[in-house]
Amino acid sequence: MLLSIGLLGLFGYLAAKLTEKMKLPGLVGLLVIGSLLGPYFFNVLQPDLLSISQDLRTCVLILLLLQAGLGLKKENLKKIGFLAIKMSSIPCIFEGIFILGAAYYLLDFNIAEAGMLGFIIAAVSPAILVPSMLELIKERLGEDKQIPALLLAGASIDDVFAITLFSVFLGLGTTERVNIVYELGQIPISIIVSILAGAILACVLIWLFKITDFFNQHTDQLVVLLASALLFYVIGEGIGIAGLLGILAVGFVLRKYEPEISDAFSNKLAQIWVFAQIILFTLVGAEVDVAVALQAGLVGLMIIMLGLIGRSLGVWIATARTALNNKERLFCIIAYLPKATVQAAIGSLPLAAGVSGGSKILAIAILSIVVTAPLGAIGIKVFARRLLV
Repeated sequence: MLLSIGLLGLFGYLAAKLTEKMKLPGLVGLLVIGSLLGPYFFNVLQPDLLSISQDLRTCVLILLLLQAGLGLKKENLKKIGFLAIKMSSIPCIFEGIFILGAAYYLLDFNIAEAGMLGFIIAAVSPAILVPSMLELIKERLGEDKQIPALLLAGASIDDVFAITLFSVFLGLGTTERVNIVYELGQIPISIIVSILAGAILACVLIWLFKITDFFNQHTDQLVVLLASALLFYVIGEGIGIAGLLGILAVGFVLRKYEPEISDAFSNKLAQIWVFAQIILFTLVGAEVDVAVALQAGLVGLMIIMLGLIGRSLGVWIATARTALNNKERLFCIIAYLPKATVQAAIGSLPLAAGVSGGSKILAIAILSIVVTAPLGAIGIKVFARRLLV
């Protein structure tokens, strides 16, 4: 395993620097090198690393969401308010429905299979969007209308909608009895409980840091925070709440009540992120089987593009009659394009469950990563300075 980590670290770093020299986002190089070293190309990564790839990627994503939460401020979130809720639901639902309809007619899927595909693809990738938004926050782009914060909040909840709706269609397609009203009703409950639980955890940590001398150094406190966040995520996923959203809430509450500690945490997490991002994006790249993606063919590509049209329409509708001008609304469309983490994590579930269209669903899910991850990352980098002020 150590050999594989060393290879990913070294070649991933070099690939990121090379792509940055080409004026492209470094993560594009990381995705490519991960795919090349992974099991579907040169197959030099050891199986023991690949077996825990999902857990490692989740750990890094937790770190990333904590860092994002620590960068959010109450006064900034007030500016985006209800718009964040619209951005978290309308684009996802539009994209899922567009893909559902396209798959039903173009692939001869039944409604359940088409819905599974629709809401696997509909999830935006926090792994790609969040670090890009953190960079914009550092550069103070879109600061006046809090566009990076809007997209951070929206993307965190977007996945809750997508995964819940995917679970509904998976249940319908595997003859499980599914109470659709109940499942849909769980979405707002999951969001509210996740935020409250994250806030409670943050308050407990603040209290703990104040009453004990064991954690009087910022490094000690950060270790406790990271360990608590991991446990929070595991427990949250076990009881059916949105763990990643709750972790974002942890960071937000810490920022509100302990800004000095939050600044120290943010600086340390930024240092960890230098290496952690290499592991995250190379392991995402290692999940991409280009041969399987190519099986989706032009029809699969057409379905993905129709889905992106639906998502873009959803963003345009969600941002209508708001303070955002047309350039800023266009940037929101671009930032909401990339797919990666959710598609890699659940794209194979229909096939594993014995769904007849499972292999096609997996192929299109992988193709969506190949097409949209670099497209979205490059789009954010190229257009941020042109569309935001």
